[in-house]
Amino acid sequence: MLRTLCTTDNDLGSLVLRVILGGVFFPHGAQKALAWFGGHGMAPTVAFFDQAFGVPAALAYLVIAAEFLGAIALVLGLLTRFAAFGIFAVMAGAIYLVHWQNGFFMNWTGSQQGEGIEYHLLVLGMALALMIRGGGRASFDRVLSR
Repeated sequence: MLRTLCTTDNDLGSLVLRVILGGVFFPHGAQKALAWFGGHGMAPTVAFFDQAFGVPAALAYLVIAAEFLGAIALVLGLLTRFAAFGIFAVMAGAIYLVHWQNGFFMNWTGSQQGEGIEYHLLVLGMALALMIRGGGRASFDRVLSR
C-alpha cells in the first residue's frame, strides 16, 4: 500500500507544484500551529474555528496538521498524495464554510464582504494534480517507491 501511495515519476512539474504549494501553506500552518507569522497558535485557532464556524476541536486539529505538517511533507515530497489530499480537504471546507457566499473573485478592492473562491480553486487544482501525479522529481516518495 505504501508503494502504491508513493509511486511517482521523475516529473519536474510535480516538483514545482508541490514545493510552491507547500511553501505557500507552510506560513498558514505555522500561524495556526506555532503562532508564527502573526498567528495566534493552536488553542486560540481551535477555539476560533469552533466559535466562528462550529468546527469540532478534532477537525480543527486535523486542519492545522494538514496545513502545517502537510506543507512540510509537500516540500519534502513525502507522502505527497496524502498531504495534497489534506490540503484539498481544507480548501474544500474553506469554500463551503466561508468563501462560497462571497462569489468568485478575491476582494482586491475591499468592496466585498470577504474573499471569493478563486484562490481556493487554484489550490484545489494544484492539490488534485499532485494526488494524481505524485511527488515527482527530488521527492522522498521516489526513494520509498523503489
